[in-house]
Amino acid sequence: MLRESLHSKIHRATVTAALPDYVGSITIDATLLDRCGMRVNDKVLISNCRNGERLETYIFRGEPGSGKIELNGAAAHCVEPGDQVIIMHFALMTEAEYASHHPTVLLVDGKNRVTEVMHYHPS
Repeated sequence: MLRESLHSKIHRATVTAALPDYVGSITIDATLLDRCGMRVNDKVLISNCRNGERLETYIFRGEPGSGKIELNGAAAHCVEPGDQVIIMHFALMTEAEYASHHPTVLLVDGKNRVTEVMHYHPS
């Protein structure tokens, strides 16, 4: 049986832009994607720390080192620049995969630079 479990997370990233007229997605600095294992077109769940809104979308790759966290299309109406968001990526895993997987969690500063990398353990 496959179960959906946390793969990786970017914790309290700062929204740099909300672009409602852009094709829908979230643009994330490629440096962050590479550090946590998220990929272009992966589905993510985004939680806005200011208003509690949650939404799902897919990832676009932003320029490395840009600090970009941009919500595009309809999702842009759920955030404002400066909001802090939690970006969560999930994956389908077997019991064996789950037992050996340790989700990567990036803690970032106000400019979306990694300050700490954590790994959750299933036990």
